Amino acid sequence: MNYSQLFETIKGYVENDFPSTTWTDPAGTGQVVFTQKEQIDTFIQQAEQRIYNTIQFPAIRKNMTGTATANNKYLAVPSDYLYTYSLAVVDPVTGIYEYLLNKDVNFIREAFPYPLVTGKPTHYANFDANTFILGPTPDVSYTMELHFGYYPESIVTAGTSWVGDNMDALLLYGALLEAYTFMKGEQDVIVVYQKRYDEAFMMAKQLGDGKLRQDAYRDGQVRYPVK
Repeated sequence: MNYSQLFETIKGYVENDFPSTTWTDPAGTGQVVFTQKEQIDTFIQQAEQRIYNTIQFPAIRKNMTGTATANNKYLAVPSDYLYTYSLAVVDPVTGIYEYLLNKDVNFIREAFPYPLVTGKPTHYANFDANTFILGPTPDVSYTMELHFGYYPESIVTAGTSWVGDNMDALLLYGALLEAYTFMKGEQDVIVVYQKRYDEAFMMAKQLGDGKLRQDAYRDGQVRYPVK
């Protein structure tokens, strides 16, 4: 399901064209107009955010290399970084990948209290939203490889997405829940949408956090009891 199909399907299910609405600032500083597209796009993006934060699809996993510079204990994270799978340092002589241990900032400060004492990093922590802190402080420049989760481009701007192509029911019912809640719709209809979303969510969860993380050779085929 592409963006245009999703857009029209949402309107059809809830039987609402979402006409433009005007919000007046109580402070009297002006008015803001919310168009039909802005409203529906918000429902879709809220659904995407919920999905991407609850299921770890390979489609939202990314790999990137960067450089930790000598005498600088901080390493910038990518602009679209959401969470870490792993961080490795590449030995400049052997080329061997050595994976750093994730710790709290307090641990880094305690274990490596002297920033001027340098060496090959062995630990890291999320210092803030934009930076890792390394321990010890790098003695030379190192290539770093980061595997991380991220928010892919929304179907709203890209026109298509992995979830829209492969898990369209999940995206549709997630957006419908947002739209119907916005409309203050009937509770019984919301219950139906929630049930359909939960069913689609379980299928997506089995795929993203189950089947795509194993193979039949090592783990055997997925089996469900037959009654």
